[in-house]
Amino acid sequence: MGPDERAIREVHSTWINAVNAGDLVRLLPLMADDVVFLNPGQAPVGRDGFSCNFSTAHQQVWVLCRSELEEIVVVGEVAYTRSRDALSVTPRAGGEATQLAGYRITVYRKQPDGRWLLARDAHTLSQWRHRGRSKSAEPLYV
Repeated sequence: MGPDERAIREVHSTWINAVNAGDLVRLLPLMADDVVFLNPGQAPVGRDGFSCNFSTAHQQVWVLCRSELEEIVVVGEVAYTRSRDALSVTPRAGGEATQLAGYRITVYRKQPDGRWLLARDAHTLSQWRHRGRSKSAEPLYV
C-alpha cells in the first residue's frame, strides 16, 4: 500500500468517526470547497447544504455508521473509493432504530500540500428489511 492509499484510508476513517460523533467541525476540513453530495431522490448539495442537513439530522437522531472500503483507486491527483456502508439511526426522543445499507462512491482530490479532500460523494443507502417488514427513515447526509 502506497502513501496516497494510506492517506485516503485515514481520511475515510476520520470521516466515519466524525459522523458517528456528530462532529461537523472535524468533517469540514476534510471537504473541498466545491464538494458535492449526491443523495437518492434529492438535489445535489454543497458544503453549506451538507452542514445544515448534518446539524439538523444529528439534533434529531443518533447515527452509528459502519463503512468497509472495498476499493481504492488513485490516478495522479484524483482518487476514488467504493465502500459498503450500514447505518443505524435512532431517534433521540426514543423509539426503534432504523437500519440503512448500501454502497458509496467518493471522489478525492489531492491538494498542493499533499492532503486528500473529499470532492464528490454519492451513495445508494436505503432501508433494509428486518423480519419481513420495511423500516422507514428520514434521509441523512453522511
